[in-house]
Amino acid sequence: MDLEYKKAKQKLLTYMDEECQRFFVANGHAIEYGYSKLVEEKLTEAENIFAGNKEYDIRAKWALFMISLIKGQIKEYATYLELRDFLEIDLNILIHYGKGDYVEKIVRYSDFMYTINPEVYKFIGRVFYNNGLKEHALYFLKQAKNYFYNDPELHYLLSYIHFNSKDYAKAEQSAKDCLFILPEYFPAKNMLKTLQNV
Repeated sequence: MDLEYKKAKQKLLTYMDEECQRFFVANGHAIEYGYSKLVEEKLTEAENIFAGNKEYDIRAKWALFMISLIKGQIKEYATYLELRDFLEIDLNILIHYGKGDYVEKIVRYSDFMYTINPEVYKFIGRVFYNNGLKEHALYFLKQAKNYFYNDPELHYLLSYIHFNSKDYAKAEQSAKDCLFILPEYFPAKNMLKTLQNV
């Protein structure tokens, strides 16, 4: 990956400008250009770019699914791996660019996406927490516990959130829940050691 591409992609993830878009077009980076149109709210242009590349790039196929959720007209279907690999990244991009309406429209389909990948609630909860939306995060993480309880990473994530909120009793219980499911889960074992010293 050359340096100019890395710089342009970093701009896409942090701050989009016309120079960045020109670079993507001039150098044949259609997917990144499609994402620039997405964050500009030019959905039809983005959709056309992704549609022209969906046979060659799994990210384009995923992006079409995401746009179908935003439009409320599901025509494309995501796979288990696409949800695992792209949902958090793209929700984070949309939150970063202030596209809360897009995020809301996407997460409205969380029950549907769960039928494809049962970790969806955890992914959504984690991205909300990482963007300072703790109450929203806890709502989706509670959904995750209700639907996919036997996920040790989920319980550790809850332990981490409770620990950072200084709710040490809940942090301890979540770490113990994690270790009940997977006794050798090192981050949870380490959390319990940390909790002994607070």
